[in-house]
Amino acid sequence: MSGDPYLRLGVGYAGQRVPDPRVAAMIDAALGAAGSVVNVGAGTGSYEPAGRDVLAVEPSAVMIAQRRAGSAPVVRARAERLPLADGSFDAALAVLTVHHWSDAAAGLAELRRVSARQVVLTWDPAVTGRFWLVRDYVPELSRLEAGLATVATVVAELGRGGGRTTVTPVPVPADCTDGFMGAYWRRPERYLDPRVRASISAFATVGEDVAGEAMQRLGADLESGRWVERHGELLGLAALDLGYRLVVCERPVI
Repeated sequence: MSGDPYLRLGVGYAGQRVPDPRVAAMIDAALGAAGSVVNVGAGTGSYEPAGRDVLAVEPSAVMIAQRRAGSAPVVRARAERLPLADGSFDAALAVLTVHHWSDAAAGLAELRRVSARQVVLTWDPAVTGRFWLVRDYVPELSRLEAGLATVATVVAELGRGGGRTTVTPVPVPADCTDGFMGAYWRRPERYLDPRVRASISAFATVGEDVAGEAMQRLGADLESGRWVERHGELLGLAALDLGYRLVVCERPVI
């Protein structure tokens, strides 16, 4: 388990990444009637559903240490090699994690192997690239995301099992409590806080030099009023589609 990226990224993660109840409701509905769920790349335990038999799988000791009391039991392992028997769970869940896996195809094949239903929260880079934060301040993210496993990869790999796959947009509420990259689309000043950026992997990907310069420009635009001039229409919205997608694949009943 050497080379843990969360030795830096994961510090304070649980405090910044508080599950949003509206996103949680969509994930819970996507799990359907599943009584048993394996949460792969489980991190600190966000979006693990209540009222179901849940097992968490997470490779990072930093993330495991931040799991709250009463969280599901956790096994330290990687998605690409789950220590689980074939078909041992009704559903497999993976929330904003596939892009971190060293071999996404292998990990998604493992989800298919151990469950009849797979639920994956990911994103569509074509939509995310139009987000003002990316387009106007950190365009480097679009280039870097081109090499990540996102919605197209998830759909293609889960579909190899012959299951029926659906893709549903997950709008981001204006007061989203989970501090992923798009959470502060209507609260741009939040991106200026280094503690907020520290729990967003996208900022770690581009590096602090790039992110710091971009946030200086954002801060200047907020102070001058230019941001409001360009994006003021967003202030009246309750939610926004930033490209987050919930992929569900279910094996056909034979």
